[in-house]
Amino acid sequence: MLEKNPYMNLEKRAFWRTAIADRSMFSIDELWKPKFKITPESAVSTYGSCFAQHIGKSLRKRGYNWLITENAPQDLSEKSAAELNYGIFSSRTANIYTASLLLQWISWASGEAETPDEIWESEGRFYDPFRPAIENGGFENQEEMVSLRNHTISLFRDSIVKADFFVFTMGLTESWFNKAGYEYPMCPGTAAGSFDPNQHQFLNQDYSFILDKMSTALDAAKCLNPDLRFILTVSPVPLTATNSGNHVLAATMESKSILRAVAGYLARTRTDTDYFPSYEIINGPPFGAIFFEPNKRNVHPSGVEFVMNSFFSAIGAAQKIQKTKLSAELVKPNADLDVGCEEAMLEAYAESSK
Repeated sequence: MLEKNPYMNLEKRAFWRTAIADRSMFSIDELWKPKFKITPESAVSTYGSCFAQHIGKSLRKRGYNWLITENAPQDLSEKSAAELNYGIFSSRTANIYTASLLLQWISWASGEAETPDEIWESEGRFYDPFRPAIENGGFENQEEMVSLRNHTISLFRDSIVKADFFVFTMGLTESWFNKAGYEYPMCPGTAAGSFDPNQHQFLNQDYSFILDKMSTALDAAKCLNPDLRFILTVSPVPLTATNSGNHVLAATMESKSILRAVAGYLARTRTDTDYFPSYEIINGPPFGAIFFEPNKRNVHPSGVEFVMNSFFSAIGAAQKIQKTKLSAELVKPNADLDVGCEEAMLEAYAESSK
């Protein structure tokens, strides 16, 4: 007879056999038990890495209140607005890959820090070091660049103040800083600008650094909006390239593992923070990497849909997970790879590698 112990009273979701092995991948449920009640009326801001772009669009698709504080000018076509990075995140920040970069944006929005006066110029066009690919071909002059960045900072602040929930997708540990102390979203000399080894330095952020920056960022956002609650996710998208000296696969697994550990700790220890397992759904053993494109990096739209159906099913939305056709539809290359993803630009440097 089995003796009584804590495992005897656990739910079926706590055991691999009953939660995973005895089920098809489509019947795996209860991956997430939300801390908070999210309704269609809840104002939800979204930011982060490339995969975060799918969350806002899925909110809108399902009739939820995706909070957009920076809208495209009315005379812009939908295509042109997307090319200029409107409607990608709640404001026009472009991708925010790291916790420290999120803190930097919040510090600018709160007035705790001033934006650096660095500007990149090339062939008479001007580029924002903190949004290097926000406008294809750069800005006409530096006044326009600075004015539009300040406008975004103001509207980024609004997206914190007016939100009920702030969803942030953690993407990278590898980062680039100016020795003056501020961070770039991309290494200078890739998307724009030029690299100076005397001025620019690489930092592969570790667990303690990321935990400190993310905790400080969440607290700073709460100073702007005391009622704000957070949902963290980790991007399942592998690194395009690594400057760590390691193989890109090993670097990816290390990076994502650290980010996942930080997100899990914050979700366990903060009552205002939850974690949604998008990373696990795409990369977990039960799903066998079937949701990746042939390049083994981008997530196929079927995978995105599967993840988002899991999210909305968990918060009680009427739409349930549908069985995805795992045939030619899933392996057919998607023409819209890396839309709005600056990091993917690093792929261009593969041809010149040693």
